[in-house]
Amino acid sequence: MRGKTKALSVEPSLRVYRGTVFAFGPGKAALLEEIERTGSISDAAKAMEMSYMKAWKLVQSLDRVFPEPLIEKRRGGHTRGGATLSATGRRVLALYREMEAASRKATLGPAKRLGVLLKGKRVRTRAATGSRVG
Repeated sequence: MRGKTKALSVEPSLRVYRGTVFAFGPGKAALLEEIERTGSISDAAKAMEMSYMKAWKLVQSLDRVFPEPLIEKRRGGHTRGGATLSATGRRVLALYREMEAASRKATLGPAKRLGVLLKGKRVRTRAATGSRVG
């Protein structure tokens, strides 16, 4: 592929631990976003191509590590059930996304310098807004 260079992309992946217990990361953040979007744990799981059981276990793990529920769950199946993020859930998700943006911004300079050492001349990294710069 001579003549064409591939853009450098740096995507920090953050995982939050309390001691040795995994509390929150990209998969749980994505699940919260899908639950908020769909209004359902089941529909969120389908959208993410994950089993309902796996999604439910992730929800339970969130309930174990946070003092307040991040998801407000309503039983009732297809007719009356559903799920939405609690105020705490929205706050946790916003803080996590803020941490991701800060991490991307913090890596811009070093990523560009690293990119110069890679084959090819074109270097692009994602800025805190998610757009490409370079």
